[in-house]
Amino acid sequence: MESWRKNKLAFSVLVLPPTAWLVIFFTVPLLIMWVYSFAERGPQGQIYLAVNFANYARAIEWIHLGIIWKSVWVAAISTAITFAVGFPLAMGIAFAPTRWKNLLLLLVILPFWTNLLIRTYAWIAVLRTRGFLNFGLEWLHDEFSAFFALIGLPDVMGEFQALELLYNQKAVVIGLVYVYLPFLVLPIYATLEKLNKSYLEASLDLGAGHWRTLFSVTMPLAMPGVVSGCLLAFILSMGTFLTPALLGGTDSEMIGNLIARQFSSSRDWPFGSALSFLLLYLTFIILWVRASMASRKRGPI
Repeated sequence: MESWRKNKLAFSVLVLPPTAWLVIFFTVPLLIMWVYSFAERGPQGQIYLAVNFANYARAIEWIHLGIIWKSVWVAAISTAITFAVGFPLAMGIAFAPTRWKNLLLLLVILPFWTNLLIRTYAWIAVLRTRGFLNFGLEWLHDEFSAFFALIGLPDVMGEFQALELLYNQKAVVIGLVYVYLPFLVLPIYATLEKLNKSYLEASLDLGAGHWRTLFSVTMPLAMPGVVSGCLLAFILSMGTFLTPALLGGTDSEMIGNLIARQFSSSRDWPFGSALSFLLLYLTFIILWVRASMASRKRGPI
């Protein structure tokens, strides 16, 4: 049978439309922003094209490096929590009975059917001082107080104090874990689904317990999915701006919020472009390190 690659007409019909789409709507805008990163800002927000590294020099000032470091730190914490929640979830789906797998996967991707803005506002309703979570805690507090009064014990509960769960760093981490959990679960599930279960059975038959099998067999074999999922969650968390803007406080600004402000209220597109590409360069470095480690593990061909 003739390979479809040898049919140049069919190859062009199939390849040219998506290639043109990527070039026009991805590569060209990215190239324009890269050119802007070397430009100069006029007094009223105009853009003067030039070859100037002042924007990059300004981007690595201590105040901006502090925001970048905070973004990396928050992204690392949220990724660690996402992994702690997502790995057992992915493993539960992968080892669930066949009739339940599609339903469980549907529940994982179900949040994608709702706009991110709406989902983030829903977390405001949950976490605010008079939100659903504090209402639930207050109800439990009142029930325990009534129980202690019923059995004649003094009121050891005291007056209920609502928890400050919103507009701080903790709320940002909660929002990031919720938003990017599916991005970590799905790659791990895909790896575990293709896993040869006989390795796990052999480990158990040879005397290893369930925990030893988990850490010594299951996790090493699932490492490609774990690394891919963690990278996705980390990179997306580091560059986000909506979740910190809505759930975070004045000290919760991340690099995504700083970039968004340059393109909106500050009208400093050259500096915003430089910050964007600084983040892009950092992402490329992370991916390059990941690819280098993967090729080193495979060894020479």
